[in-house]
Amino acid sequence: MSIRLDGKATSNQIKAELEKEVSSIKKSGKRPPHLAAVLVGNDGASLTYVGSKVRSCEKIGYDSTLIRLDDTVTQQKLLDTIHKLNNDPGLDGFIVQLPLPKHIDEETVLHAINPDKDVDGFHPTNFGKMALGMETFIPATPFGIMELLRRYKLDISGKHAVVIGRSHIVGRPMSILLSEKGNPGNATVTLTHSRTKNLSEITQKADIVVSALGVPNFLTADMVKQDAVIIDVGITRVPDETHPKGYVIVGDVAYNEVKEKASYITPVPGGVGPMTIAMLLQNTMLAYKRNAS
Repeated sequence: MSIRLDGKATSNQIKAELEKEVSSIKKSGKRPPHLAAVLVGNDGASLTYVGSKVRSCEKIGYDSTLIRLDDTVTQQKLLDTIHKLNNDPGLDGFIVQLPLPKHIDEETVLHAINPDKDVDGFHPTNFGKMALGMETFIPATPFGIMELLRRYKLDISGKHAVVIGRSHIVGRPMSILLSEKGNPGNATVTLTHSRTKNLSEITQKADIVVSALGVPNFLTADMVKQDAVIIDVGITRVPDETHPKGYVIVGDVAYNEVKEKASYITPVPGGVGPMTIAMLLQNTMLAYKRNAS
């Protein structure tokens, strides 16, 4: 029987730590950290995610701003909005919620964000610093996974970690962070993806599997070895007429069968998701401290 890596409880610990820090800042007569989110369109998952970020800001005492733009907004209008946020001295960091409508080039938008306010950690400058082991904004999801491993005191040094998925948001940064010097770190990493041949043969030899593929129940018990650590990044809405919402949230991992073999495993929901928001708030605090210095 595995131990659940409880992202919800851990994220609440981090938020409590940040709330205490914000309280101290306010008592000293200074303004609190300020995070903004730009939401384009009405994507259901994005609305839920951004709403959770705003509520988290309010709970710990951050200032928060939500900028909503119609899904027909021009790319130039969005870039103008980003320019204003870049130049707002009272704003420490902001995110542009992905995905964006097809007529807007995500790369152009992400490049337009001031790296010093890029608390999502997606700008090439921040990604490059991360790859070089320099202090920077680490993408929130990989950052959250590393923090979860750290707080559960999991030693991954010398272990074989397999990352499934090569996105710049999770897969690639995850492969870098797992192999970096430090604790947790020093793992030997294999980065796999949709074109990888004999994937199950690779995952069966892994001490740690991080799945960020976005395919419900992809990783099954026969694909992992006994006592492996399983990190499920996948989050997919699967239609379910028996559920009040009409859908259920499902991860990449066939949780009920894999948990019988894993030593540690993240649930979905309640695993990596809450940690992503917590580390976004952590990055905002880092931006605030840089801004205040």
